[in-house]
Amino acid sequence: MPTNPVSDNGALNDIVVRALHLEKKIGDKVVLRDVSLEVGAFGSLAILGPNGAGKTTLLRILSGIWGPTRGELWRFGKKVDREGRSDPRIGYLGHQSFLYPSLSALDNLIFYARLWGLEHPSQRAEEVLKQVGLTWSQTDPVRTYSRGMLQRAAIARVLMPRPLLLLLDEPYTGLDMAAQEFLDQTLRSFQASGGALILITHNVQEALRVSQGVTILVRGRLVWWSDTKGWAADRLALEYQHWLQGGARHP
Repeated sequence: MPTNPVSDNGALNDIVVRALHLEKKIGDKVVLRDVSLEVGAFGSLAILGPNGAGKTTLLRILSGIWGPTRGELWRFGKKVDREGRSDPRIGYLGHQSFLYPSLSALDNLIFYARLWGLEHPSQRAEEVLKQVGLTWSQTDPVRTYSRGMLQRAAIARVLMPRPLLLLLDEPYTGLDMAAQEFLDQTLRSFQASGGALILITHNVQEALRVSQGVTILVRGRLVWWSDTKGWAADRLALEYQHWLQGGARHP
């Protein structure tokens, strides 16, 4: 087993995101402790963990929304020394859609396309809405969308600028089976084209379907990691439950 959860896909300069010994304090509470990971082009990593483990905090740091208290973060071969910068090469999906409820899905995506300086914003917005299966409702206000439709529209938003790194916080929430299959296919195609993916989930089946590596975050620490090859969902679920119950490494 490696010393860090790493998707090893070639040369060092192919690494898209690298975190070294990250720590994050919020007030007096240490939310992340000595977290190191890296994911390269064509690579993917699923992060499992209970509520409050620090998963969302980690994803926000990797995206650049927040900065770490300690440690180093590298993206696209450069050290990140400032948080809060918008980078269209990063597609971040959090628990909020970041869509304007009174606007249609189409108008929302056109707005973001112009914000990012994309060429042919209307055409690109229509392409992505077709990709996520929302063409039929693209002119309806987002406030009228079901939970699953809203999640599809949010996924469309992060795909708009053709990102190189996707950071997804429980992206399957609210999706029916057809939409889950669509997302599986989208994420596989994204990786096949050279993209890097980090996915937060509570579901071991989701982790196994789209990720090459899996790690478990408990109380702010990465306590276990492995590649997903050869793992069955029931076996991984038992391993996950073992660590949730405070287990130590198996001999």
